[in-house]
Amino acid sequence: MEKLEMFCYQCSQTVKGMGCTVKGVCGKEPTVARLQDNLIYAIKGMSAYLYHARELGSTDTEIDAFLEKAFYTTFTNVNFDAGSLVQLALEAGKMNIKTMKLLKEAHIKAYGEPEPIKVRTGTVKGYGILVTGHGLKALEELLKQTEGTGVNVYTHSEMLPAHGYPGLKKYKHLVGNLGKAWFDQKKIFAKYPMAILATSNCALIPKEEYKDRMFTTGPVRLPDVKHIDEYDFTPVIEKAKALPELEEESGDIVLTTGFSKSVILSLADKIKKLVEDGKIKHFFLVGGCDSPVGRGDYYREFVKLLPKNTIILTLACGKFRFNDLELGDIEGIPRLLDLGQCNDAIDAIEIASALAGLFGVGVNELPLTLNLSWMEQKAVIILWSLLSLGIKKIYLGPILPAWVNDDILKVLQDNYDIRLIGEPEEDIKTMLA
Repeated sequence: MEKLEMFCYQCSQTVKGMGCTVKGVCGKEPTVARLQDNLIYAIKGMSAYLYHARELGSTDTEIDAFLEKAFYTTFTNVNFDAGSLVQLALEAGKMNIKTMKLLKEAHIKAYGEPEPIKVRTGTVKGYGILVTGHGLKALEELLKQTEGTGVNVYTHSEMLPAHGYPGLKKYKHLVGNLGKAWFDQKKIFAKYPMAILATSNCALIPKEEYKDRMFTTGPVRLPDVKHIDEYDFTPVIEKAKALPELEEESGDIVLTTGFSKSVILSLADKIKKLVEDGKIKHFFLVGGCDSPVGRGDYYREFVKLLPKNTIILTLACGKFRFNDLELGDIEGIPRLLDLGQCNDAIDAIEIASALAGLFGVGVNELPLTLNLSWMEQKAVIILWSLLSLGIKKIYLGPILPAWVNDDILKVLQDNYDIRLIGEPEEDIKTMLA
């Protein structure tokens, strides 16, 4: 079959196949196309956060207007200027800060300020429903409908932080967390004979062995999987009750989450004294979206090797690489502080800003290093949020983002001192130096 001919707007020539989405006939990397892809990834991530805020009744017309402009800019034959696309990405980052604040405020208004809590990782005897994704509104509605039914509810992956919210943990049948990052779904969902509810992105095409007991809600759709509209989870509950009861199974570990901004800032004076006394030498933010690549183990080794006089902030599903480690504390302050979901990056930003004010320095002068994983989709917009604030020396890994070529990487390195991870031990020496 003859290849389809397409006009490449970057090269201004007709080419076979997919044109400049791969490589233009001019022989140059399609930097403009890649920057457009980057912007699409970024605004997709922002739209996801905005969707969940809207579920809880929070909206913002300024954010809506920016999304219109940004999507239009990525339209074919509109913008070929690399510089303006970088500026739009930075503008998207600033707008995402506003979006994450909107969502965080909506979460707190609905469920209260998160509090530190220990979460079991085993099962309780009885029927069960496992909830994955990011949708706290869907989880709340499910908890309401399962209360008193004898059906227990478990969280998976980015739903773990739900346990820290007073308005959600008050439900005694929210009993634990199963599994780790999003990509272990097929293993975990097949292991436990319970109903499964997917509430947002990070849902995988299910295996045949559990497809008939999986359900979707909100924006999620999966082939041959029943979809739930308007939060009526009756079919999910009925399916859970039709399955065998789970046996009591104590988990190998206990996870801790719920370290909100207010919790950490309530310790500000103590943290300042520990820093001044030399008992806390450095802060690390280690987290982001995890990916199923071998080098993901870098983050576990990295955290294991960090000196005992350092504090690790974490968020999103990247934490599952190491949040089972026993890292101890520094005079009562846990060395590992789980801030929550990926959108709780807003807490990390505001904590860093508060610490900078506490010590009378800029954020880039703090003894703080950001080591972030897998810059795709939601992680893209969080990266641009950080860059829009002028934060520098961010480490990225375990692989180079797919939308980055040599030209884009050079701009990021020249302007923001973006660094790529190497070996854990060597990276730690550089960061602490």
